[in-house]
Amino acid sequence: SKMDADDVPLVKNRFDINDMIRKSIIRFEDEITRKKLYINVNFSDETTFVYANADDIERVLINLIHNAIKFTNEGGTVSISVELRKNKVYVFVRDNGIGIDEKHLPRLFERFYRVDKGRSREQGVTGLGLAIVKHIIEAHNETIDVTSIKGKETVITFTLKRVG
Repeated sequence: SKMDADDVPLVKNRFDINDMIRKSIIRFEDEITRKKLYINVNFSDETTFVYANADDIERVLINLIHNAIKFTNEGGTVSISVELRKNKVYVFVRDNGIGIDEKHLPRLFERFYRVDKGRSREQGVTGLGLAIVKHIIEAHNETIDVTSIKGKETVITFTLKRVG
């Protein structure tokens, strides 16, 4: 409801997205260890500065990384990469987990939409996380996209404004 209020100003600042990704991954260290996951991080540069609301982008990263970890089987791989393209930064969160059937992709970012309602309940999934993520990215006038192959991988990509 807070995000639906249009009168809330979006306060942006300059920060290093690479550093934020590193810190976000550390939050899940116990779960990563428990599931014996391999985390692959690939940055185009040592530091990559973006102009956005840091708290909101941290929320996006935590949600996407947590989903990737949650839906990747034991011993799997989660990859986070950052690519620089002109004045844009592309952040990719990829996992080789359970994947998502193509028929669900168009609705994935809808509020309360859950791909597997039975399994979602046991994992504590509400169907709000990706809707919030999309809302945050769009509030920054940026884009978010998902591709997936059921049983193989899911890749969620979002953009941010790059600054020096």
